[in-house]
Amino acid sequence: MTRVWKWNRPVTVREVLEDLQRERSIAYTTVMTVLDNLHQKGWVRREAEGRAYRYEAVSTRAAYAAALMNDAWAQSDNPAAALVAFFGMMSEEQRHALRDAVRMVQGPETAQPATAGSAGSPESAGSPESTGSTGENPGSATEADGR
Repeated sequence: MTRVWKWNRPVTVREVLEDLQRERSIAYTTVMTVLDNLHQKGWVRREAEGRAYRYEAVSTRAAYAAALMNDAWAQSDNPAAALVAFFGMMSEEQRHALRDAVRMVQGPETAQPATAGSAGSPESAGSPESTGSTGENPGSATEADGR
């Protein structure tokens, strides 16, 4: 998947093989089998081009990572404790990235100073009515389905 994401375009088995062979010896059939397995799992789509296929990622690398994190979190019998443990493993740079991501998801309403009864007040913060949102991340369903 790393090679498919790297090029961000449909690739052939031959292209992936030649790129991998710069680093190590690998057989054409191995690359073909891996790409076929990725297709069977729904991680890549493919289109016939002559006697070969061109493979393309179904979702972005970021969406794939997010889906993995979501799946792992969903497996926990104590999601809050799992998050605390996960945050404890993060570097300072990762925690800053997390804060930025939370701000982006929450939108501009939460970044403004709150006044009593305003859309940014604690009483209305996060409710679908106050944000005009359904509570879902609009891009997550389509991107995460690519797994």
